[in-house]
Amino acid sequence: MSHNINTVAVIGSGQMGGGIAQVAATASFPTTIYDQSPEALKKCEALHDKLLARAVEKGRMSQEDADATKSRITYASDLSALESADIVIEAIVENAQIKKDLFAKLAPKMTGNQIFASNTSSISITDLATSVGSAADRFIGMHFFNPVPVMKLVEVIKGLATSEDTTNRVLALAEAMGKTAVPANDRAGFVSNRILMPMINEAFYTWMEGVAEPEHIDEIMKLGMAHPMGPLRLADFIGLDTCANIMEVMADGLSDPRYLPCPLLKQLVTAGRLGDKSGQGVYDHSK
Repeated sequence: MSHNINTVAVIGSGQMGGGIAQVAATASFPTTIYDQSPEALKKCEALHDKLLARAVEKGRMSQEDADATKSRITYASDLSALESADIVIEAIVENAQIKKDLFAKLAPKMTGNQIFASNTSSISITDLATSVGSAADRFIGMHFFNPVPVMKLVEVIKGLATSEDTTNRVLALAEAMGKTAVPANDRAGFVSNRILMPMINEAFYTWMEGVAEPEHIDEIMKLGMAHPMGPLRLADFIGLDTCANIMEVMADGLSDPRYLPCPLLKQLVTAGRLGDKSGQGVYDHSK
């Protein structure tokens, strides 16, 4: 199965976007990473330098390969830099309207056979595709997992209008990027978060109801279910705000209140305790 994709563009230079760009460049694709913030791009470039240097140090990559990977990445703060890419993978904030506004701005500039992909973890691909008009058949979900350079899975989500050709090309591209591509249909949360988030939410209820302390809940799930990380520790890693947002999207998209976030999870988010990124969530990470 051929992907006919020679150049990749990524929008958003945060943890996910930076990781996707690094993986594409490592797999020999010339890659442009766009962010409207030049400061965010500088931070992303510094992280790439650090991660590639570490890969060389640990013997996972030769210095030549690391230099070649780095030379394939272009950092851009002008949207026009993306126009020649064969695929644009969006990895910005998990908000449907912000994503749609971005794609609506991009679609008129990309009039060839380019593919539009979103790294959304829960938002409807069919809904996002309405922002690109007649190009909806070239719109797809490409849900990478964090940390992108380490995690093998890419969930490939076909919207209602996505063509077979687009789906096949993106499945082949993900494999060419060294990932295992698994198709899923367009329902809120897809497969991964449809199953994972209610488990995380239930862990918050278990804590809230005093069944056990967070470290004991995590220890039981790690040892009893062979999970590498307990659900509450994982929630801190993902971001409690992100977990709550995904639960809201699922409750809305599936018209089912059982997916609503646990009151304790919402309370922590309100208090600004978002997990690793804020220094405190379920656990204290400030040390």
